[in-house]
Amino acid sequence: MNHEASLPELDAFTRDLFDELFCPAGASNTPTQAERRTINELMQQARGEGLAKPIVDVFRFLLHLRDEKRLTPRDLGLEKSELVSLAEHHQALDEHGVSIGGRCLKALPIVREANARVADYLERHREEAPTGIELWDKICTNRERIKQILNMGEDRWNSFGGQLKYAIESVDTLSQIMDLPQETVIEIQRVTRHYRMRLTPYYASLIMPGAPHDPIMLQSVPTAEMLTNAGSEVPPVAADHSPARLIDQFYPRVVAMKATNMCGMYCTHCLRIAHIGRKDRIYPREAYTEALQYIRDNPRIRDVLITGGDAFVLPNETLAWILAELDHIEHVRLKRLGSRIPVTTPQRINGELLDILGRSNDKKPLRVVTQINTAREITPVSREAFRKLSGRVSAVLNQAVLLKGINDSTVKMWKLCETIQEAYVRPYYVFNCSYRNPQFDHLRVPVERGRDIIESMYGNISGDAIPRYIATAGGKIPLHRSNVLGRCGSDIILKKPWDGQEVKYPDAG
Repeated sequence: MNHEASLPELDAFTRDLFDELFCPAGASNTPTQAERRTINELMQQARGEGLAKPIVDVFRFLLHLRDEKRLTPRDLGLEKSELVSLAEHHQALDEHGVSIGGRCLKALPIVREANARVADYLERHREEAPTGIELWDKICTNRERIKQILNMGEDRWNSFGGQLKYAIESVDTLSQIMDLPQETVIEIQRVTRHYRMRLTPYYASLIMPGAPHDPIMLQSVPTAEMLTNAGSEVPPVAADHSPARLIDQFYPRVVAMKATNMCGMYCTHCLRIAHIGRKDRIYPREAYTEALQYIRDNPRIRDVLITGGDAFVLPNETLAWILAELDHIEHVRLKRLGSRIPVTTPQRINGELLDILGRSNDKKPLRVVTQINTAREITPVSREAFRKLSGRVSAVLNQAVLLKGINDSTVKMWKLCETIQEAYVRPYYVFNCSYRNPQFDHLRVPVERGRDIIESMYGNISGDAIPRYIATAGGKIPLHRSNVLGRCGSDIILKKPWDGQEVKYPDAG
C-alpha cells in the first residue's frame, strides 16, 4: 500500500501503524456493543481534550482489537482520514515531535518488555531482601529487649562510647540476646577461641530472632566453618606491599594507611583478619609520623586512604591531626576514610566528627568509603548518618563484598544497590570474597555467578547504582565480562547485558 499520497505528513512508524490497523483481516468480524461504546468514548475524549494520552488510548485500543479479534477501524465505523487527523494532532501536541506510531509501535512495547524484566524483583524484594527501614518496627522491639538484657539506658544506646562499652564479645551475652540453642553456643565458643567476635548492641538489634541464615548474624557471629575450612593461609594482606610503617602500596599514586586495628565490630569475612589481633590498639604517634613522612617523600602519591581496622574508631583528635597533616602535603590531592561504622555504630556520626570532616573537605576533597553488604543495614538511623556525611564530604562510596547466603542473588544485590543509592551512598565496588583466607571459603561465590548478578543490573536499575565487580589479587582487577563480541566491517558487535541482544555499533574511522 502506498502511503506517500494518503499519509503525507506522517513518519514511517505511523505509516507502519496504519498498515497494521487497516490491513484486510480476511474473515469479517463484528465488534460487540461494549467495544463500540468504548471506542466512541475514547474518540470523544481524544477530540475534546488538548492532551496526547487520550489519542494514545484510541490507537492502543485499536491495536488491541486488531491483535485479539482481527478487527479493523472500519469495522468500528472509523475512517482513515479521521485517524490521520488524530495522529497529526498527537505529533503537534508532543513537545519533541514524537509520533503516534513511534509511541505505540516502539516506545510502549519497549517499556512493557522492560517492565517484565523487573516484575519478578518487584514482587519478591520486600520478602527476600527487606531493608532495615522496612523492618524498623521489629528492630525497635529488638532494641528494647537488648537494652533490658544489657541494663543499657537510652543515653548509652544513643552514644558511640556506650555502644562500644556494651559491645557483645562473649558468647554467653550473645546467647541471652539471641536465645541460641546450646549446640550453637558450644560451636561459637570453640571458634571464638581463635577469632575475635564483637558486635555492637545496635548492630545486634538488626538480627531477626529465629532466622538461622540471618544476613546480619552471618556477618558478625563466627561459625564452625571458620575452623573446618582452615588450610594454608596466604600471608596477611599487603604483607608484600608495605614499603613503610602502617603503609600499604599497590599503585604508584595511591597508598593506604592502616591507622588502627580496631573496629566497631569484627566481620566474619574480614580481609584483614590477621591484622586484628587479640587486643585493640591505637598506635604510637611515631608510627603515624613515619607513615606521613613516607607520603611526603613520594611526590607521586596523590590519593591517601586512611583505614585499619576502621578509620572512624580513631579518636577525633588523632583523626583531625592526620587529616590536617595530609592537607599540608602539597602533592596529596585526595583523601579517603575507610569505615563500616555508619552501619555498625551510626551513633559515631555526630557534630564534632562532621565538623572535622567538613574542615578537611574544604581544603581538599575527602571521601568516605564504607561497606554495606545487605539492605538490612540501612535503617532510619544509618540512613540519617549517611545523609549527614554526604553533606560534609565530597562523596560517600560503598565497597560491598559478594557473600554466599547474604547478597548472592539478583534480588538481594539489586535491593542493596537501590537502597544505598537512596541513602546518599554511591555503589562503587563489589568485591569477590577473598581467596587469601581459607576461613571464609564457605562465604565465597563463583566469579561467574557474580558476573551474572552485576550484569543483570544493566538496563534494569539506575546506571549510577551499578557497582564495578572486582577481585583483589595484588590490586583490584575488574571481573566484568566483555560485551564486545567482534567486528562486522567497520561496525563493532556489542551484546546488551540485560537481554543478550546483539547490536552493531559504528566504530570511529
